[in-house]
Formats: sequence, structure tokens, C-alpha cells
Amino acid sequence: MLEEKMKAYDFALEDAQGQLHHLHDYKGKKVVVYFYPKDNTPGCTKQACAFRNAFQDLQDENTVVIGISKDGRESHQKFIDKYDLPFILLSDPTLDAIENYGVWVEKNMYGKKYMGVARSTFVIDETGTIIKVYKKASPEKNAQQIVDYLKAL
Repeated sequence: MLEEKMKAYDFALEDAQGQLHHLHDYKGKKVVVYFYPKDNTPGCTKQACAFRNAFQDLQDENTVVIGISKDGRESHQKFIDKYDLPFILLSDPTLDAIENYGVWVEKNMYGKKYMGVARSTFVIDETGTIIKVYKKASPEKNAQQIVDYLKAL
């Protein structure tokens, strides 16, 4: 997993409308990149809604919010529409960013092992350097933790 003080991986992924986004598009702003397992699941919905509710506070800190999962564009659009999400959701079906950030991990549910996305969040500064990592991000608390962290800088 990428760590604090490392250069963030400069991804190239599409949003729900098919527009390509690169991390370097946001140079000069802070960027919150949060990785989550799946659209419309309970934990991921809680996390997305928490980022929606904290969105203005994050904008006030000159911060862009980007959610990334392996879900497709159509799934992302339904998720955005259903919960009125004001931030960017990017699709990573080939696991490019997911693997480069080190969040594609072995998981265990009811004794069954499988590969999946670890719910993790990276705060990236204006130069593209990771300044904070939340390895096991809380769906309910992560957005407010980031707001508090950024306000304390």
C-alpha cells in the first residue's frame, strides 16, 4: 500500500459520463481519493453519504473528492443519482489504480477467502504527495476525520 510522503500514483480513469480523469488534473488542490468495494452496499453507501454531507467543508479546504471502485460507469451513475452525490466516482474495472495504491487485498468472509478492495482513503497534497492514509477507513467517520485533519493543517 502506498504510504505517507510517497508520490501518489497518477491514474487515468473514467467517470460515470466517460470523461477521463488523471490525478495530475487536480495539481494545485488537495485530493481525497477513497477506494471502496461496491456501489449501493450498506458500508459504501454510508461512506459516500458521509462524503456528500462533508462535501462543502472539503471544498472550503480547496479539496477535491474522488471515489474509486471497480464498478462500471452505469453502476456509478445510478449510485450518484440515488444518493445525490456531488463528487467524482471513477471506474477501475482493470484494477489499475486499485492495485497501484495497494488496496487489492485478500479478504476473508465466513471462512471463505477472496480478493477485494480494502476500504482505504488517501489525502494527497497540491504537489501529488500523499500526506495522510486511512488504511481501514470507517464508513461513518472517515469524511469527518479528513475535514478535521485538513482544518488542522
